[in-house]
Amino acid sequence: MKNNLSNKVILLTGGATGIGRDCALAYAREGAVVGIVDRNFEEARKTATEAGNNSFAIEADVSNGHAIELAVKALLDRFGRIDAIHNNAGIVGPSRPLHETSEAEWDELQNINLKSVYWTTKYGFEALVASKGTILNTASMVGLLGQQDHAAYVATKGGMISLTKAMAADYGKHGIRVNAVCPAIVWTPMLERWADSQSDPDATRQLFNEMSLLGYTPHGDVISDTAVFLLSDQSRFITGCILPVSGGAEIGYKR
Repeated sequence: MKNNLSNKVILLTGGATGIGRDCALAYAREGAVVGIVDRNFEEARKTATEAGNNSFAIEADVSNGHAIELAVKALLDRFGRIDAIHNNAGIVGPSRPLHETSEAEWDELQNINLKSVYWTTKYGFEALVASKGTILNTASMVGLLGQQDHAAYVATKGGMISLTKAMAADYGKHGIRVNAVCPAIVWTPMLERWADSQSDPDATRQLFNEMSLLGYTPHGDVISDTAVFLLSDQSRFITGCILPVSGGAEIGYKR
Protein backbone atom coordinates (compact mmCIF):
# COMPACT_ATOMS: atom_id res chain seq x y z
CA MET A 1 0.00 0.00 0.00
CA LYS A 2 1.40 3.39 -1.02
CA ASN A 3 -0.76 5.32 1.49
CA ASN A 4 -0.78 8.41 -0.72
CA LEU A 5 -3.99 9.47 1.08
CA SER A 6 -3.05 8.28 4.55
CA ASN A 7 -5.35 9.66 7.29
CA LYS A 8 -7.25 11.89 4.88
CA VAL A 9 -11.02 12.19 5.26
CA ILE A 10 -12.84 12.37 1.92
CA LEU A 11 -16.46 13.22 1.17
CA LEU A 12 -17.40 11.43 -2.05
CA THR A 13 -20.77 11.95 -3.71
CA GLY A 14 -22.21 9.30 -6.02
CA GLY A 15 -19.84 6.72 -4.59
CA ALA A 16 -22.14 3.72 -4.45
CA THR A 17 -21.60 2.32 -7.94
CA GLY A 18 -19.67 2.83 -11.17
CA ILE A 19 -16.76 5.26 -11.23
CA GLY A 20 -17.64 6.48 -7.76
CA ARG A 21 -17.34 2.99 -6.32
CA ASP A 22 -13.94 2.55 -7.97
CA CYS A 23 -12.82 5.84 -6.43
CA ALA A 24 -14.10 4.91 -2.97
CA LEU A 25 -12.19 1.64 -3.03
CA ALA A 26 -9.04 3.30 -4.35
CA TYR A 27 -9.14 6.05 -1.73
CA ALA A 28 -9.49 3.52 1.07
CA ARG A 29 -6.64 1.40 -0.32
CA GLU A 30 -4.48 4.51 -0.22
CA GLY A 31 -5.26 5.06 3.46
CA ALA A 32 -8.23 7.46 3.39
CA VAL A 33 -11.50 7.35 5.27
CA VAL A 34 -14.36 7.81 2.80
CA GLY A 35 -17.81 9.17 3.53
CA ILE A 36 -19.86 7.84 0.62
CA VAL A 37 -22.84 10.07 -0.08
CA ASP A 38 -25.48 8.51 -2.32
CA ARG A 39 -29.24 8.26 -2.56
CA ASN A 40 -28.82 4.50 -3.07
CA PHE A 41 -28.01 3.76 0.56
CA GLU A 42 -27.85 -0.01 0.31
CA GLU A 43 -25.28 0.05 -2.50
CA ALA A 44 -23.36 2.81 -0.74
CA ARG A 45 -23.23 0.71 2.41
CA LYS A 46 -21.94 -2.30 0.46
CA THR A 47 -19.20 -0.16 -1.08
CA ALA A 48 -18.27 1.31 2.31
CA THR A 49 -18.04 -2.18 3.82
CA GLU A 50 -15.85 -3.35 0.97
CA ALA A 51 -13.66 -0.26 1.22
CA GLY A 52 -13.14 -0.65 4.94
CA ASN A 53 -10.80 1.71 6.82
CA ASN A 54 -13.75 3.21 8.77
CA SER A 55 -15.47 4.29 5.56
CA PHE A 56 -19.23 4.69 5.87
CA ALA A 57 -22.34 5.42 3.85
CA ILE A 58 -24.53 8.51 4.11
CA GLU A 59 -27.94 8.51 2.45
CA ALA A 60 -28.54 11.84 0.74
CA ASP A 61 -29.87 13.35 -2.46
CA VAL A 62 -27.11 15.67 -3.68
CA SER A 63 -29.66 18.08 -5.15
CA ASN A 64 -31.04 18.72 -1.64
CA GLY A 65 -29.04 21.36 0.17
CA HIS A 66 -30.23 20.41 3.66
CA ALA A 67 -29.33 16.76 3.03
CA ILE A 68 -25.80 17.78 2.03
CA GLU A 69 -25.51 20.01 5.09
CA LEU A 70 -26.34 16.99 7.26
CA ALA A 71 -23.92 14.76 5.33
CA VAL A 72 -21.06 17.20 5.90
CA LYS A 73 -22.00 17.46 9.57
CA ALA A 74 -22.04 13.67 9.92
CA LEU A 75 -18.51 13.41 8.57
CA LEU A 76 -17.25 16.25 10.77
CA ASP A 77 -18.97 14.85 13.85
CA ARG A 78 -17.33 11.48 13.31
CA PHE A 79 -13.81 12.51 12.26
CA GLY A 80 -13.50 16.22 13.04
CA ARG A 81 -12.15 17.16 9.63
CA ILE A 82 -12.64 16.96 5.86
CA ASP A 83 -9.55 16.94 3.66
CA ALA A 84 -11.20 16.53 0.26
CA ILE A 85 -14.55 16.68 -1.46
CA HIS A 86 -15.02 14.69 -4.64
CA ASN A 87 -18.14 15.79 -6.51
CA ASN A 88 -18.81 12.67 -8.55
CA ALA A 89 -22.60 12.26 -8.42
CA GLY A 90 -24.34 12.73 -11.75
CA ILE A 91 -26.97 11.50 -14.15
CA VAL A 92 -26.94 11.42 -17.94
CA GLY A 93 -30.53 12.36 -18.59
CA PRO A 94 -32.50 12.54 -21.82
CA SER A 95 -30.96 11.67 -25.20
CA ARG A 96 -32.39 14.60 -27.13
CA PRO A 97 -31.54 18.13 -28.32
CA LEU A 98 -32.31 21.14 -26.19
CA HIS A 99 -35.68 22.12 -27.67
CA GLU A 100 -37.02 18.61 -27.04
CA THR A 101 -35.81 18.56 -23.43
CA SER A 102 -38.53 19.20 -20.87
CA GLU A 103 -38.10 21.80 -18.15
CA ALA A 104 -38.28 19.08 -15.52
CA GLU A 105 -35.49 17.12 -17.23
CA TRP A 106 -33.35 20.26 -17.54
CA ASP A 107 -33.85 21.16 -13.88
CA GLU A 108 -33.10 17.64 -12.65
CA LEU A 109 -29.80 17.52 -14.54
CA GLN A 110 -28.77 20.98 -13.37
CA ASN A 111 -29.64 20.24 -9.75
CA ILE A 112 -27.89 16.87 -9.55
CA ASN A 113 -24.90 17.42 -11.80
CA LEU A 114 -24.08 21.06 -11.14
CA LYS A 115 -25.95 22.61 -8.23
CA SER A 116 -24.73 19.76 -6.04
CA VAL A 117 -21.24 21.28 -6.32
CA TYR A 118 -22.67 24.49 -4.87
CA TRP A 119 -24.12 22.61 -1.90
CA THR A 120 -20.99 20.59 -1.06
CA THR A 121 -18.82 23.70 -1.35
CA LYS A 122 -21.19 25.88 0.68
CA TYR A 123 -21.31 23.46 3.59
CA GLY A 124 -17.83 21.98 3.32
CA PHE A 125 -15.86 25.17 2.70
CA GLU A 126 -14.85 26.02 6.27
CA ALA A 127 -13.61 22.47 6.84
CA LEU A 128 -11.53 22.64 3.67
CA VAL A 129 -10.06 25.99 4.73
CA ALA A 130 -9.02 24.41 8.01
CA SER A 131 -7.37 21.43 6.31
CA LYS A 132 -6.10 23.33 3.24
CA GLY A 133 -7.97 20.67 1.38
CA THR A 134 -8.84 19.70 -2.15
CA ILE A 135 -11.94 19.65 -4.35
CA LEU A 136 -12.23 17.29 -7.30
CA ASN A 137 -15.08 17.43 -9.81
CA THR A 138 -15.99 14.58 -12.15
CA ALA A 139 -16.74 16.36 -15.41
CA SER A 140 -16.74 14.69 -18.84
CA MET A 141 -15.05 14.93 -22.21
CA VAL A 142 -18.40 15.97 -23.66
CA GLY A 143 -18.13 19.14 -21.61
CA LEU A 144 -15.06 19.99 -23.71
CA LEU A 145 -16.06 18.51 -27.06
CA GLY A 146 -19.86 18.63 -27.12
CA GLN A 147 -22.11 15.73 -28.09
CA GLN A 148 -25.19 15.29 -30.22
CA ASP A 149 -28.56 14.74 -28.56
CA HIS A 150 -27.36 15.31 -24.99
CA ALA A 151 -27.64 19.09 -24.73
CA ALA A 152 -28.72 19.31 -21.09
CA TYR A 153 -26.05 16.87 -19.90
CA VAL A 154 -23.32 18.60 -21.94
CA ALA A 155 -24.39 21.93 -20.44
CA THR A 156 -23.93 20.64 -16.90
CA LYS A 157 -20.48 19.22 -17.61
CA GLY A 158 -19.36 22.33 -19.48
CA GLY A 159 -20.61 24.36 -16.53
CA MET A 160 -18.68 22.17 -14.12
CA ILE A 161 -15.48 22.68 -16.13
CA SER A 162 -15.83 26.48 -16.04
CA LEU A 163 -16.86 26.36 -12.39
CA THR A 164 -13.75 24.35 -11.54
CA LYS A 165 -11.55 27.12 -12.92
CA ALA A 166 -13.49 29.83 -11.11
CA MET A 167 -13.30 27.94 -7.82
CA ALA A 168 -9.57 27.38 -8.25
CA ALA A 169 -9.11 31.10 -8.80
CA ASP A 170 -11.16 32.01 -5.71
CA TYR A 171 -9.87 29.41 -3.29
CA GLY A 172 -6.14 29.32 -3.99
CA LYS A 173 -5.60 32.03 -1.36
CA HIS A 174 -7.03 29.59 1.18
CA GLY A 175 -4.66 26.82 0.14
CA ILE A 176 -7.53 24.87 -1.45
CA ARG A 177 -6.85 23.19 -4.78
CA VAL A 178 -9.72 22.59 -7.22
CA ASN A 179 -9.42 20.30 -10.25
CA ALA A 180 -11.63 18.29 -12.58
CA VAL A 181 -11.21 14.93 -14.24
CA CYS A 182 -12.84 14.39 -17.65
CA PRO A 183 -13.57 10.74 -18.45
CA ALA A 184 -14.42 9.59 -21.94
CA ILE A 185 -16.14 6.20 -22.20
CA VAL A 186 -15.30 3.71 -19.44
CA TRP A 187 -16.98 0.44 -18.67
CA THR A 188 -19.39 0.63 -15.77
CA PRO A 189 -22.17 -1.85 -14.91
CA MET A 190 -24.71 0.57 -16.41
CA LEU A 191 -22.79 0.91 -19.67
CA GLU A 192 -22.25 -2.85 -19.86
CA ARG A 193 -26.00 -3.42 -19.57
CA TRP A 194 -26.71 -0.77 -22.20
CA ALA A 195 -24.19 -2.24 -24.66
CA ASP A 196 -25.61 -5.72 -24.16
CA SER A 197 -29.13 -4.43 -24.89
CA GLN A 198 -28.18 -3.14 -28.36
CA SER A 199 -29.07 -5.05 -31.52
CA ASP A 200 -25.39 -5.82 -32.12
CA PRO A 201 -23.51 -5.70 -28.79
CA ASP A 202 -20.18 -6.68 -30.34
CA ALA A 203 -20.36 -3.88 -32.88
CA THR A 204 -21.27 -1.42 -30.13
CA ARG A 205 -18.27 -2.46 -28.07
CA GLN A 206 -15.99 -2.19 -31.10
CA LEU A 207 -17.31 1.29 -31.78
CA PHE A 208 -16.36 2.33 -28.26
CA ASN A 209 -12.90 0.82 -28.65
CA GLU A 210 -12.31 2.73 -31.88
CA MET A 211 -12.97 6.05 -30.17
CA SER A 212 -9.72 5.74 -28.23
CA LEU A 213 -6.31 6.19 -29.81
CA LEU A 214 -5.20 3.31 -27.58
CA GLY A 215 -7.79 1.01 -29.12
CA TYR A 216 -9.71 -0.15 -26.08
CA THR A 217 -12.34 0.92 -23.57
CA PRO A 218 -11.04 0.84 -19.99
CA HIS A 219 -12.78 0.29 -16.68
CA GLY A 220 -13.24 2.85 -13.95
CA ASP A 221 -9.86 2.20 -12.36
CA VAL A 222 -8.23 4.57 -14.88
CA ILE A 223 -10.38 7.33 -13.38
CA SER A 224 -9.81 6.31 -9.77
CA ASP A 225 -6.03 6.19 -10.27
CA THR A 226 -6.15 9.74 -11.62
CA ALA A 227 -8.43 10.86 -8.80
CA VAL A 228 -6.04 9.48 -6.18
CA PHE A 229 -3.24 11.51 -7.74
CA LEU A 230 -5.28 14.72 -7.85
CA LEU A 231 -6.31 14.39 -4.19
CA SER A 232 -2.83 13.47 -2.99
CA ASP A 233 0.13 15.66 -2.12
CA GLN A 234 1.82 14.42 -5.29
CA SER A 235 -0.33 16.97 -7.15
CA ARG A 236 0.26 19.69 -4.55
CA PHE A 237 1.05 22.38 -7.15
CA ILE A 238 -1.79 21.52 -9.53
CA THR A 239 -5.00 23.54 -9.40
CA GLY A 240 -7.53 24.69 -11.99
CA CYS A 241 -6.59 21.67 -14.10
CA ILE A 242 -9.16 20.01 -16.40
CA LEU A 243 -7.58 16.61 -16.94
CA PRO A 244 -8.81 14.35 -19.76
CA VAL A 245 -8.72 10.61 -19.06
CA SER A 246 -9.77 9.67 -22.54
CA GLY A 247 -7.20 7.53 -24.32
CA GLY A 248 -6.64 10.49 -26.63
CA ALA A 249 -10.18 10.36 -28.02
CA GLU A 250 -10.26 14.13 -28.45
CA ILE A 251 -7.16 14.07 -30.69
CA GLY A 252 -8.33 11.49 -33.19
CA TYR A 253 -12.06 11.75 -32.63
CA LYS A 254 -13.63 9.55 -35.28
CA ARG A 255 -17.34 9.66 -34.56
